[in-house]
Formats: sequence, structure tokens, C-alpha cells
Amino acid sequence: MTEDRIVYVVDDDAAVRDSLVWLLGSVGLRAISFASAAEFLEGYSDTGISCLVSDVRMPGMSGLELQKALNTRGIEIPFILMTAFGDVSTAVKAMKAGAVDFIEKPFNNQNMLDLINTALQTDAARRKNIEAEVENAELLARLTPQEHRVFERVAAGLSNREIGSEMDISVKTVEVHRARVMRKLEANSVAELVRFHLHSATPSQFEVG
Repeated sequence: MTEDRIVYVVDDDAAVRDSLVWLLGSVGLRAISFASAAEFLEGYSDTGISCLVSDVRMPGMSGLELQKALNTRGIEIPFILMTAFGDVSTAVKAMKAGAVDFIEKPFNNQNMLDLINTALQTDAARRKNIEAEVENAELLARLTPQEHRVFERVAAGLSNREIGSEMDISVKTVEVHRARVMRKLEANSVAELVRFHLHSATPSQFEVG
């Protein structure tokens, strides 16, 4: 399904805006166009998977300046810059500032669609990672400090006996904590615990040592 994905188009040339809106609509993508960078900043709201296609040279705020403004505001959206005056230095600046790609006008429609689809996939993956991080943090919050210390050591590959020795508790107590950790983190195996640990972006709030 593509109707829940939005492509924002920013260009002072109405013909280019209309052409891109039509092109995107022809493949089932919703497009919202703006005549200037300032207009986009005024009207943008994060409502889901999206990307931004912007001209570089525009009256007032340029595409590169728009990109900097987004970075300053902490707005993460895959950014594709297009220009009729493509040059290496502009492309390098765009990519260094975080643009996912750079395309020269006049562009091939299929090339543009390919870039946009890649950008939307990038944003979808980013959002999925954020959701997973939030879910992991919520699961980790279920653990007691002692259970969290056991979890850290299980994920590090220590045996129950090694964990017990490090934490000065019995192997039986380690087994009890370990079982609770598995249940609270909804893991069915040690391998799942290790993957959970590797993919969790939430720093441990408990002492490990």
C-alpha cells in the first residue's frame, strides 16, 4: 500500500511541481507540493512515512538552506535535491548535509521514482527501528535491577555458574532470575536475548559491574 506514504515536493516552478505531483499520483503515491522552502516549513507536519524532493535554486531559501533548517530543527526526512545547475561541489555539500540523493533536471521519470521509492523505504526502516527501540525500552523497564544485571551477563555469554560467581549468588538464584528475564523480555531462547541486547538502543540504567 502506498496511500499512507507522502512525498513532499518543493519547487518555485509550478510546471515542475505539477509534473511531479502527476507522476507520483500515477503510481499511487500521495504528493503535497510547495512553492518555496518557507512554505514547506510552515506547512509540514510529521504524519508518517515520507520523503522530500526539493529544488536547489529557489528565491529566498535555497534547497541546501532548507536542508540545514531541517537538520537544525531535528526533522528527519529523507531529502532528494534536484537542480538544473548540477555540479560536483553542490552535490558534495548536499550529501554531506544528509541528502539521500541528488538528481539533475531534466530527469528521467523512472530514475526519479526509483530515488523516491528508495527514500521512502529508508524512512520506513528508520521509523520501524524507532518503534523497536521504544518497545525494547518498555520491555527492559519490566526488569528489576538484579534481573537486568543477570540479563547483561547472559547476553555477554556467561554461564549460570559464572554469573553466580560474579554476582555472589547461587546458581539456583541465577536460574530463577534468568527465567524471569526470558518471560519479561518475551524471549524464547538465549539467542533471542542476545539479539534483543544487540538491537536495544536504550542504555542500561543499572550497574553492570
